[in-house]
Amino acid sequence: MKEKDIKKKSLDQLSQIHNMMEQSSRFISLSGLSGIVAGLTALSGSLYAYWAISSAATLDNPSMVRLDMHTINHEVIKDLIFAGIMMLVVAISFGVLLTYKKANKKGQSLWSKTSKRLLINLCIPLVTGGLFALILIKHELFGLVAPTTLMFYGLALINASKYTLHDIRYLGLFEIFLGLISSYFIGYGLLFWALGFGLLHIIYGATMYFKYDRS
Repeated sequence: MKEKDIKKKSLDQLSQIHNMMEQSSRFISLSGLSGIVAGLTALSGSLYAYWAISSAATLDNPSMVRLDMHTINHEVIKDLIFAGIMMLVVAISFGVLLTYKKANKKGQSLWSKTSKRLLINLCIPLVTGGLFALILIKHELFGLVAPTTLMFYGLALINASKYTLHDIRYLGLFEIFLGLISSYFIGYGLLFWALGFGLLHIIYGATMYFKYDRS
């Protein structure tokens, strides 16, 4: 009996050491609420884009271009890009703020070696995909922008999952899958953006909140 107790105690200690090593090598303070905010922001942006495209749609002006089953002015595209950047800034700002609050609560530094590795591994595919999307826009290949951004974003999440919660890997896989479907149904980019950056983020954020943040 005594030998069993010793073995159990040793296993508990090994488990604690393993957890400590994992926490030191992973940034575990990502906020589930930040995912929900990002999703709601993306849905708002998609609705605004749909309204802007629908309002500007016409087939009479030769200076118009085809986008999501409508023909719209180049100026509208510039407005949509600007609106998208603003939405991204809002989502990132809330994400950093909520994650900072959670990191403080857990006694974890927001800017550490682990979070730097997380950011670098996230940004390499993300920046590459963003630049490629701008090239597609330059050449007016608008139908490929949504699939490109979804797939590169998914790859970025998978690449960064080594340094944070494993759950983010599943979000990345779903984003890639949705991007592939979007590449088949060209012309419905806004719908897939709303599903990928909006709905999936809300589901992911809510899952993370109830799984980690409430404990």
